[in-house]
Amino acid sequence: MQPLRRKPKQLDEEPTVFEAGKGGDGMVLRAEPSRDAGTAKTKPGDSTSGVTDEGAELVLAGTDAADTDPTARARARQIAARLSIRRPRNDGTGQRGAGTLASLPYRGGSDEIDLDKTIEVLAEHPMPDDEDIIVRDRVRTRRSVVLAIDISGSMKGERVQTAAATVGALAGELRHDALAVIAFWSDAAVLLRLGEPVHPMDLLDTMLRMPARGLTNISFPLELAGQQLARVPVRDARVVLLSDCVHNAGPDPRGAAVRLPRLDVLIDVSGEKDVDLGRDLARVGRGKAQLVHGYRDVAPALSVLFGA
Repeated sequence: MQPLRRKPKQLDEEPTVFEAGKGGDGMVLRAEPSRDAGTAKTKPGDSTSGVTDEGAELVLAGTDAADTDPTARARARQIAARLSIRRPRNDGTGQRGAGTLASLPYRGGSDEIDLDKTIEVLAEHPMPDDEDIIVRDRVRTRRSVVLAIDISGSMKGERVQTAAATVGALAGELRHDALAVIAFWSDAAVLLRLGEPVHPMDLLDTMLRMPARGLTNISFPLELAGQQLARVPVRDARVVLLSDCVHNAGPDPRGAAVRLPRLDVLIDVSGEKDVDLGRDLARVGRGKAQLVHGYRDVAPALSVLFGA
């Protein structure tokens, strides 16, 4: 493994995980309690890394919040209109129950025989076994996807709008799947946990209200994504990272990437970037990397990632 082109800042303390919640003045991101007493604490709203056993908060309201921009909403709708994401394939390994109607070998469940498919099988096997009878049954083919979105200081301006629009568009496309969203800088905020109800425009607005801040620690959100996917079958799980990949804080993120079931990377190349690291993350994560110059590139890039 090649050394990193940039020497990242080594963090003296563990980065903080913030959780989304509602406060009296708007959206509030609260830090998770520390598991170790006596550890250094972060101050409310501090962008430096650290864990806390107190109620540190990032309040995304009033002067601390960036204005929501109708332009980003319009971009999200444009991206969504151009998305062409292939649905998961139906086969006998899916979970039976509510889902897509499919033709499957009989296994003691459905009694609705698919005559056409069964006749084709019987033509080759005149003395059929039970599984040679093809029935119609519903199979739930649900992907589990974690979006890790870079909102560090290097992703400000147009880049943050592209990131927010990507979240809104992809959340709408994957609303029937299990989705998690993690925004990150030197710390990270879990905006949506895997399996929670998805409200695409709410996610987009939350992203837009989070000002770009701090250094870029790519390893941390990938570790959090792995935790979200820990109980998900490998074939149904993936992480999508949107970042300029200018990793400048924390450990080498390739160590976290290699432990994921699959990592795809959208590399924002509209400003400062590290394309080599982005491609390396996708390689060790058994996924693909796509270059994004602006929001118009997002839909075709995602279509390539989810078409593979």
